[in-house]
Amino acid sequence: MCNGSNHGESICFIIPPYILKELAMRGQGEAREAALETLVRSAQLHGRRELVSLLPAARALNTGTKRRTIYDAKNGTQLPGTLVRTEGGKASKDVAVNEAYTGSGTVYDFFKRIYNRNSINDAGLRLDSTVHYDRNYDNAFWDGQQMVYGDGDGVIFQRFTKSLDVIGHELTHGVTQYEAGLEYMNQPGALNEHFSDVFGSLVKQWKRKQSADKADWIIGEGLFAKGINGVGIRSMKAPGTAYDDPRLGKDPQPAHMRDLYRGRQDNGGVHINSGIPNHAFYLAAVAIGGNAWEKAGRIWYVALRDRLRQRSNFKQAAALIIAVAGELYGAGSNELKAVQSAWKAVGVI
Repeated sequence: MCNGSNHGESICFIIPPYILKELAMRGQGEAREAALETLVRSAQLHGRRELVSLLPAARALNTGTKRRTIYDAKNGTQLPGTLVRTEGGKASKDVAVNEAYTGSGTVYDFFKRIYNRNSINDAGLRLDSTVHYDRNYDNAFWDGQQMVYGDGDGVIFQRFTKSLDVIGHELTHGVTQYEAGLEYMNQPGALNEHFSDVFGSLVKQWKRKQSADKADWIIGEGLFAKGINGVGIRSMKAPGTAYDDPRLGKDPQPAHMRDLYRGRQDNGGVHINSGIPNHAFYLAAVAIGGNAWEKAGRIWYVALRDRLRQRSNFKQAAALIIAVAGELYGAGSNELKAVQSAWKAVGVI
């Protein structure tokens, strides 16, 4: 979920509003209260972003190299908080500090080594992160300048620094912000979420040295507390199957255009409908084989960097991605055929 202007900086949340709303209605006790407070805080942050977008990006520093800075909000809401760890500094006794530091470094290394991208903006942007944001905060977000992590309520969600694919997902919103700038509504917004899921999953696969056929393709692995019936918040391999729990409802993602969500909630289904292009990427990556970040990921990265525009829809994105596959690997190549077949399989072309 991203709140803010369609152009430029926005706040992008990993937990969709429909999950929090279900929890606020179905949950009990502290879990219900945490969901309600998170929804309220998200609305307040939306207003803050509108103000911040008018000010110079004082913390958005280009260092030219990997530079991580970790802050502690100490369960408050003032950002960035108290400085607790900097690049090269020794490990903290606080696991969330270390996870934010290591995770953001892994994302930096992935984009640098695999796609020769120098940080989020390709100009050495410093990677700032704040941990322990608010109390029992059920979310993590990229606010246009930095990462912010809640600790979760401990009943439904665990700490949000725990999941590497979440860190990769949210930082990729920053990449999209500096590249295609996909506006956060309807199909362009679903593509915005889709690219974050793609590279969030690829960062995890790269770190684990997993080939496409061995990966779990889950977004939000490890976020749910014990007793929740779910493996994560989304599945690229099988959209609509990630969770089914009385307190959260059932994963609503479609895997095919025939089931496209056409309502207004979730900014026109940006988290819901991302299941369609997500599944296309999964199908293409598995058909191509090997490590998904090498070929499928490169095709999607070049398309995001060079081809997509703010209002690209699914059909336009598919055409651009197919064209990139042909340019990179040749007409008649297995890579091109795999990408074409994947978009056909989900009903986009």
